[in-house]
Amino acid sequence: MPTYQTEDIRNIALIGHAGCGKTTLIEALLAKAGAIGETGSVERGSTVTDFDPLEHKYQHSLDSAIASLDFEGMHLNLIDTAGFPDFRGPTLSAMAAAETCAIVINANSGIELSTRRLIRRAKRRRLCRMIIINKIDQENVDLKGLVREIREEFGPECLPINLPAENLSTVRDCFFHDEGETDIFSLAEAHEAILDQVVEVNDSLMEKYLEGESLTREELHDACEKALREGHLVPILFTSAATGAGLGELLKFCKRLAPNPAEGNPPPFLKEGEEVKAKPDPDAHVLAHVFKISNDPFVGKLGIFRIYQGTVKPDTQLYIGDARKPFKVGHLFRVQGGKHEEVEAGIPGDICAVAKVDEIHYDAVLHDSHDEDEYLMKRIDFPQPMYGLAVNTRTRGQEQKLSQTLQKISEEDPCFVVEHNQELNETVMRGLGELHMRVLLERMKEKYHVEVDTRPPRIAYRETITRPAEGHYRHKKQTGGAGQFGEVFLRVRPRKRGDGFEFLNKVVGGSIPTSLIPAVEKGIRQILDEGAVAGYALQDLEVEVYDGKYHPVDSKEIAFVIAARHAFLDAIQNAGPQILEPIVSVDVTVPDAVMGDITGNLAGRRARISGTESLRGGLVTVKADIPLSSLSDYHTELKSLTQGQGTFTMEFSHYDPVPHNVQQELQAEYKPRESE
Repeated sequence: MPTYQTEDIRNIALIGHAGCGKTTLIEALLAKAGAIGETGSVERGSTVTDFDPLEHKYQHSLDSAIASLDFEGMHLNLIDTAGFPDFRGPTLSAMAAAETCAIVINANSGIELSTRRLIRRAKRRRLCRMIIINKIDQENVDLKGLVREIREEFGPECLPINLPAENLSTVRDCFFHDEGETDIFSLAEAHEAILDQVVEVNDSLMEKYLEGESLTREELHDACEKALREGHLVPILFTSAATGAGLGELLKFCKRLAPNPAEGNPPPFLKEGEEVKAKPDPDAHVLAHVFKISNDPFVGKLGIFRIYQGTVKPDTQLYIGDARKPFKVGHLFRVQGGKHEEVEAGIPGDICAVAKVDEIHYDAVLHDSHDEDEYLMKRIDFPQPMYGLAVNTRTRGQEQKLSQTLQKISEEDPCFVVEHNQELNETVMRGLGELHMRVLLERMKEKYHVEVDTRPPRIAYRETITRPAEGHYRHKKQTGGAGQFGEVFLRVRPRKRGDGFEFLNKVVGGSIPTSLIPAVEKGIRQILDEGAVAGYALQDLEVEVYDGKYHPVDSKEIAFVIAARHAFLDAIQNAGPQILEPIVSVDVTVPDAVMGDITGNLAGRRARISGTESLRGGLVTVKADIPLSSLSDYHTELKSLTQGQGTFTMEFSHYDPVPHNVQQELQAEYKPRESE
């Protein structure tokens, strides 16, 4: 069994913009606690959590990674995450394993784009939050101004819990102490401000505090933990991973005040649609959540999970979701960067891993209950992968290997999807951006030895209708023996955007036997998938089948499939068919000197500018909605317009009708299939 208890564990995910120093900070904390002998370097590729060769090449985290340390009886699990928006999938997944999110801010760069988005995500998921201002040793930093900006941006609940002192060489606690000098604020004023904030969550404690009575560490801990849990306090801490300033104080804060797995706001499990709250009881039945999958070259497929309830040991029998057959835990691992250490048991709050379990997958709930109900956890709202590349193997005969490789990558990254268009025989891989795809293509080549040729994929247009209409078709075929006969009458109506498809059976009197209605629906759904006017899937419409005819001998399933297809096509032609195009929301961050060029370029691509946001460092973010089809070469043009300084992110927003001339072009390019 572990030498620590559940109340000794702290799980903290470090999130923030690329370049804020998360990896270096974790490395410094590991060294400070004695978990490693020598501090590694991102530049040398020797850090614990950036162990992938591609991370060494890019000198940035490209995935999440776990490292742990022990400090004064505390067992601290630190989760390093990628800062680039293109790798947001593993970052959001990692947040599911933590009670606390530490938002790391570069003291020199200030609040950057990803910082805003990630802190909003953490708040929405009711995670306890803390802000770490890192790199305070850099020249010309305005820490007082940065604290003011943080409070203006994220709320007055953001308060320093310690302060830099002695020319930024040390950090002094202002939660338990109120005497001493600091570099930016009065320690006494900071102490009073944070105590005022914390005691507000406890009436009796506030009364005691206002009467001038001293408060014990235990009372302050309980109130601080509650304030963190309720979002009433977001503590600000100061560090320098380079000089070591604030590292000890950060570790002490985690030990004294950060919530353990019995505290915080643990996510509920779902069983038969009802919420089930896990209890951090080592003797209860097991509930654990798989938040990361890694395909390791030495141990194979590795499922990394957070234990919420019960104890997992080697030989434990675990079920995956609603699986009827359990698997046996052969070896139980603790993950330390790219290394795996066998452990005897995992208790509530622990992060552990199992290897070589083919059925295990991301977001799976592991349990040892023998009932047949499936345990689930509320799904994360991931950004929709919209940037796509059509891929073909460069070497013939590697199609199966390519398929297996894409499957492994999609297991690891919840924001990477693979689509196969049967009609075009086109395999498309989709991610969150050009950098995301570039890194994955390099990984395919270097790790899995698969090389591919790429090209822009077909845009995922959709078709719909604009008005109600009716359709009819009689299918009659005589071949000498038993023939084919089926006749279908139907109506179509448009639905609101996003409402999807609905099939209604309004046939009365047996004009179409009940046994043949599924064949009618099958024919309609075939056209839904294949498209009616330009070969794109149909959406947001209702089909009502209200009449038909059948023959007691010649009416077969195939006859009504064909009749329904043609009746549906007939109705659509009369219903004002319309082609829709995907619209994405983009945030384009550029130097403010070129903002005019950028907005003009976006307008020329049919973008609708929705606003701008000024950032520190002479940057501005332009927000716009733009057709996905207009972004095929945007990465290259943006780099040209900004001399490589511009970046952009995009997320799917909605579908809009294409311009009339574009619809005509798409319809002209479409070659209808031969009729049956």
